Amino acid sequence: MAGVLTEAGVFVGGGGEGYGAPQELLLKYANRHGLIAGATGTGKTVTLQILAEAFSSAGVPVFMADVKGDLSGIAKAGSATHKLHEPFMKRATQIGFDLSYAAFPVTFWDMFGEQGHPVRTTISEMGPLLLSRLMGLSEAQEGVLNIAFHMADEEGLALLDLDDLRAMLLYLAENADEITTRYGNVEARSVGAIQRQLLVLENQGADKFFGEPALDLADMMTCDSDGRGRVNILAADKLMSSPQLYATFLLWLLSELFEELPEVGNPDKPKFVFFFDEAHLLFDDAPKALVDKVEQVARLIRSKGVGVYFITQNPADVPDGILSQLGNRVQHALRAFTARDQKDLKRAAENYRPNPRFSTEDAIKEVGTGEAVTSFLEAKGVPSVVERTLVRPPCSQLGPITPDERRAILQSSPFGMKYDTPVDRDSAQEVLARRAEVAAKEAAEAEARELADEEAAKRAREFNKARRFEPIKTTTKTRKSSSRSDSLGTAFAKSFARQLGTKSGQALIRGVLGSLFKSR
Repeated sequence: MAGVLTEAGVFVGGGGEGYGAPQELLLKYANRHGLIAGATGTGKTVTLQILAEAFSSAGVPVFMADVKGDLSGIAKAGSATHKLHEPFMKRATQIGFDLSYAAFPVTFWDMFGEQGHPVRTTISEMGPLLLSRLMGLSEAQEGVLNIAFHMADEEGLALLDLDDLRAMLLYLAENADEITTRYGNVEARSVGAIQRQLLVLENQGADKFFGEPALDLADMMTCDSDGRGRVNILAADKLMSSPQLYATFLLWLLSELFEELPEVGNPDKPKFVFFFDEAHLLFDDAPKALVDKVEQVARLIRSKGVGVYFITQNPADVPDGILSQLGNRVQHALRAFTARDQKDLKRAAENYRPNPRFSTEDAIKEVGTGEAVTSFLEAKGVPSVVERTLVRPPCSQLGPITPDERRAILQSSPFGMKYDTPVDRDSAQEVLARRAEVAAKEAAEAEARELADEEAAKRAREFNKARRFEPIKTTTKTRKSSSRSDSLGTAFAKSFARQLGTKSGQALIRGVLGSLFKSR
């Protein structure tokens, strides 16, 4: 009987009458990425769950998004009282699988901090490209955002949360003339458009995502005391109401893995496996630059020991450049009701190495729930021929755990003290606010000095004016006797007064006054 792990890899499923040989995903090639596809209700979630169990058993940490809220059962062992116990045991016997129920080490995360530890990153770590994608900015608006990031780096300003970015954009708007001559056009309309989009993000809950303490990827890439890889589950049921935020977050996480992890070449098993559920959200209306970046990351990240598995309803949701890199494939049933569905079905069948025993296209239409058409990389990384496979039953509980059970796991988690309490350290908003306060104080002091100078000048003018027109007051003292000099002065004054009445006297006065006016 086969267990969760085979000698070289992960036991995925097997066959019985009418099915092929047992199917395994070789750990050596698990970092060559993969695809899990199929219509709603065909068994993609169970396949996702059994792969996560197997990777964890092999000591490989896993990240997965719980879109429908039913993957939390991985934290609890399955039970013989479960309604599907009998069908599971029958399937296990048919495919030769030793079904032993077990729980797996799980850490719950939640961008909103409600069903798991808060997941945060900073505006700086997100970067202008992903933020522009998240906000749906135009080329001109993205240019302004790039200038904001560049200015923040140049000024040594930390962009941690939405308030920091708002403050930085306001700084750009207030200094637009100077910045435009140095870096390019900064229009008030573009700044306003970005500010409006930030408000939309805040209404979607992104204000909880941007901040500190930021997620340390090393905390996801751990094993428990038994050597089993930690299964990191992101609560995404509420997050799916903001699909753009969901896709951008997962792409950011993938980019961070790419940037932070060292090269390891071709390891015997992956260092980390990343499951990207509802992958079509990443590529819907995505600009070519973004798709090219995802393709580049997918191509290069495998040398870092990371396997990326895209989960979507139809392989056509994934661009060809990325689809060609997905070597391990589990294709559940596709429904072909329309001409487009039939075209997509034919295209999906063409992506497999044909098996002479059956038509791949017919098999994809006919497989039932819990069955799949599979192809995994064999020796030297060559895809195996396609096989019809009965997917093994999970060892953990199928379906969600209770809220009380989730709370108990969160309380015993080693990451609660590190992430549950937000931190608001000094950043761009506070620095710019202090600069504005200092500038305002200096401006007020300068204005006060100017007003004081004007008031002093005004008083001086009024004083000078008053002095110019004030009559000169003299004091006459009565003397009992006059000296000889007084008599001479009096005689001269009397003689001068008599001359005023004559024609020559009047000419003398005009001459004196005229010379005074000219001197003025």
